[in-house]
Amino acid sequence: MSNSYDAIVIGAGHNGLIAASYLARAGKKVVILERRDIVGGAAMTEEIFPGYRFTEFSYVVSLLRPEIIRDLELPKHGLKILPLPSTVTPMDNGDYLAAWDDHDQTRRELYRHSPKDAEASDEYGRVMARAAKAIKPMIGMVPPDPSSMSPRDLMGMLKLGQYAKSLSEKELYRIAKLVTQSSADLLNEWFEFDPLKGTKSASGIIGTFLGPNSPGTAYVLLHHYMGEIDGAFRAWGFAKNGTGGVSAAIARSAQALGVEIRTGAPVKQVIVKGGRARGVALENGDELQAKVVLSAADPKRSFLQFVESKHLPDEFTTAIKNFRVRGSSGKVNIALSGLPEFTCLPGEGPLHRGAISISPSMDYIERAYDEAKYGQFSKNPYIDMIIPSMIDRDMAPPGHHVMSCFVQYAPYDLEGGWNDAQRDAFGETVISTIEKVAPNIRSLIVGKQVISPKDIERIAGITGGNIFHGELLLHQLFFMRPAPQWADFRTPLPGYYFGAAGAHPGGGVMGAAGKMAAMEVLKDWK
Repeated sequence: MSNSYDAIVIGAGHNGLIAASYLARAGKKVVILERRDIVGGAAMTEEIFPGYRFTEFSYVVSLLRPEIIRDLELPKHGLKILPLPSTVTPMDNGDYLAAWDDHDQTRRELYRHSPKDAEASDEYGRVMARAAKAIKPMIGMVPPDPSSMSPRDLMGMLKLGQYAKSLSEKELYRIAKLVTQSSADLLNEWFEFDPLKGTKSASGIIGTFLGPNSPGTAYVLLHHYMGEIDGAFRAWGFAKNGTGGVSAAIARSAQALGVEIRTGAPVKQVIVKGGRARGVALENGDELQAKVVLSAADPKRSFLQFVESKHLPDEFTTAIKNFRVRGSSGKVNIALSGLPEFTCLPGEGPLHRGAISISPSMDYIERAYDEAKYGQFSKNPYIDMIIPSMIDRDMAPPGHHVMSCFVQYAPYDLEGGWNDAQRDAFGETVISTIEKVAPNIRSLIVGKQVISPKDIERIAGITGGNIFHGELLLHQLFFMRPAPQWADFRTPLPGYYFGAAGAHPGGGVMGAAGKMAAMEVLKDWK
C-alpha cells in the first residue's frame, strides 16, 4: 500500500465510490478511506439475524442516474434492479387504495374511489413529469454563484438564463409555485380522495422535518418524481441483494478501474500545508499524501470535524453550523417466519411484492408531525413497508421473510433522548400500527431491529441521522447547498472538494453529487 496518491476520497458511500471511479477513469491514482468494515455508507445490506438479510437504511433505488450506470458499466459488475410493482394503502374502513404498474388497472382502481381523481390523475402525472423534466437540467448543472463575477459563474448564470428562457411562461410559474408550495396545497388543488392525497403527500415529507402543510414540501415531492422520468412509469425499484447490491456493483467497478478501497480506516483530519489540503491523517496515526482530497461525508463532518476551523472562513463555518440536518426517520427491520396477512387484501397477493403505505390521509401525517415537533415520536406514524424477500428470495430462509419499515416521524432530538426503553417503545408503536392492518404480524416475528436517527448517526456516520445529509429545504438547495458561494463542489480550502448528499442536488441513491464533484476536480487538475 502506497502512501501517496493523486486523490483521496473520504467515505465509501455510493457518492464516494462514484467520485473515485470517475477520477480513476481519468487515469488518476485514487484511494477511498472508509471508517466501517463494509462499503456503501447508508446504502448497504447486512445479515442482522442468521439467514435474514436487510437493507438497513435506504431501501429503494430510483434516482441512480442512467449515465452513471452506463459510464461505470454497473450491470456488468452485478447491478440488477428488480421492479417494485405497486403501492397499496390500507384504509380505515377495511378497503384499500392501490397503484399498480399497469396504468389502466390503476385508473380503474382510482375510479372505484373517485371518478374525479381518476380523471385528474393522468394530467397531474404529466404535469409533475414535465416539471421534473424542466428542473432536470438544473440537477445536472454545477450551481453558479449569483454574487460572483468570475467567468465560470457568469457562464453558469447565462446557461441558467437560457434554460429559463426555454421554458414556457406556464412552466416557469408552475416551477416557482412547486418550489414554494406545501404538498397539501398542491394535492388539494388536484384531488379529493383522502387516502390518495395522504399517500402522495408522503413523498413530500420523506427525510424532512416537515409536515404535508409545510411550505417547500411540494419540491421534495418533485425530487422524488425524478426517478420516474428515466425508466418506465413508477420506476422505483429494489436492487438485487438490497441497496448493498448497488454499492457492491459500484465498488467492483471502482476496483476494476484501479481504485484502492481501504475499510476500517477512519479519517481523523485533513492535512493542510501552505494553505492547501495535502492529504489526511487517519485515527491510527497513518498519514497519506495526495494532490486532492474529496470528502463524501456529510457537511458537518467534512468541515467542522475533518478540517481545523482556522483553515476556513468564519462565515463559511457558521453557514455549515446552521445547515439543518435534523433526522426525522426511523427504520424497523423485521424478520418473519411467514407472510403477514393484510385484512384489506387477504391471502398472498401482488401487494406483498410492492410497497404498503400507512398513509390514510394528509391529516393523519400532519398529526404524526405535530408530535415530532414537540420531541415525541409519532403515536400513529406514517410507515412505508416493503417485503424484499418477496422480490429477491435470497434475502431470507425459504418460507421466511424480511420486512423493511421506513417510519416517520422519529425525531433525532427525542425528549429524554434515545435509549433502549425509548427504542423498544418506538418499535412497539410501529408493530401495533401494522397490526391494525395485518393482525397476524406479531405471531410471525422472529426478530426485529429498531433504528433511530441516533443509530443512523452512530452506524452510518451521518450527523443528525438525516438520510439526505441535510434537509431538502428551499434555503438549502441549488446554489445554497451546502453553503452560499460554495455550491460548486469546491471548498474555501484549496485542494479540498466536497461531493456527498449534502451537496447539490441532494440525497437519495442518485450519485449525481459524486459524479459532478469528480468532474470539477478534473477541470481544476491542470
